[in-house]
Amino acid sequence: MILQLTAPRQVKASIPLPTSKSLTNRALLIAALCGNEPSVLHPALCDDTAAMIEALTRHDGVINVGAAGTAMRFLTAYFATREGITVTLDGVERMRQRPIGLLVDALRSMGAHIDYLGEEGFPPIQVTGSKMQGGNIEMNGGVSSQFISAVMMILPVVGGGSIHLTGDIVSMPYINMTATVMRDMGATVNINGHDINIGKGYTANDYMVEADWSAAAPWYALTALLPESLITLEGLTPDSIQGDAHLAELGRKLGIASRFSTDGVTIDSSHFINCCCSCFTDMNATPDLALSWAVLLCLLERSFRMTGVRTLWHKESSRIEALRDELLKLGYVLKIEGEDAISWYGERINISQQPPTIDTHGDHRIAMAFAPAAVRFPGLIIHDADVVSKSYPALWRHLEYAGFTINELA
Repeated sequence: MILQLTAPRQVKASIPLPTSKSLTNRALLIAALCGNEPSVLHPALCDDTAAMIEALTRHDGVINVGAAGTAMRFLTAYFATREGITVTLDGVERMRQRPIGLLVDALRSMGAHIDYLGEEGFPPIQVTGSKMQGGNIEMNGGVSSQFISAVMMILPVVGGGSIHLTGDIVSMPYINMTATVMRDMGATVNINGHDINIGKGYTANDYMVEADWSAAAPWYALTALLPESLITLEGLTPDSIQGDAHLAELGRKLGIASRFSTDGVTIDSSHFINCCCSCFTDMNATPDLALSWAVLLCLLERSFRMTGVRTLWHKESSRIEALRDELLKLGYVLKIEGEDAISWYGERINISQQPPTIDTHGDHRIAMAFAPAAVRFPGLIIHDADVVSKSYPALWRHLEYAGFTINELA
């Protein structure tokens, strides 16, 4: 699907955000480990959660999770515990390029039977459920929080145990999120620095899924770009367990006010800070916000240096390269500084294509990050726009409701 976007001059709307796919998939996995006794209330309805739900009903054969990286990692751990069941886990071509070796190694140390069917360290994999045991496990904390979360969630059903994280820890809020969901569903989890201790068993409590803070990113960007806008994002709370709730603090630094009520959060830019000073941000704890924040700062002509982005090379796309390529189409020359930093200090080039065309690289975060660019580039074209079905299927409909003119070109 190819869409052409024209933004309104301001937005005054109340938006019913989707619930969190990250929380939903954690709760679904734990519910399955508990024999589906607990209920997952208000689950997210998107591609990633659909892949998880369908896979958890399977008992053999090939399970194709598409582009759902969370599902691939969590299901690898889940099926490793299912004695007597053998499945093959596969996905789209990009999934076959996303490493899974460190998770497989950790699971094998617990007694899992997992074989690579292609390149060593990458999907597809064959998982044969076996009797596993917990104990003391060591994992690299600097690669993927999803690997750690996957092991955490199965530990209560294999006797409990501990995980010692080595090196720097990336995306710690996601590890804390996993721990909180586990506790809410009856597990004992204690985190002390680099050590995670987990007791035996769940009590199978029902779980209510929160609204998705990641989905708020394009709305905060629009508030910054369109003065006098007033947007209520339904369901968001200030005490959320999601690390991306840090978006409210990022917005505050630009002068975006976040006022919480029983309805959610209402944001406006009445105190917007219009200055040319450089912005230095560490996104290590909130990498899913990095693309939206980088695009917004460019659109605001705010130079920046951003660190903590090394996990973005191995997502649904190589997000750092995709961000650089698509920003260049808007005239912004992004610099890549090694594996963990990017910057933009005001360098621009003239662009010949009007309106610009954004390629989403098969990545929902690219689509969500660049949609607000229609404010500065009327008629902006977005290719493969339906990739937002991975986490926020209603995004384009919500933008129309907020006053955008959106035409489907193909």
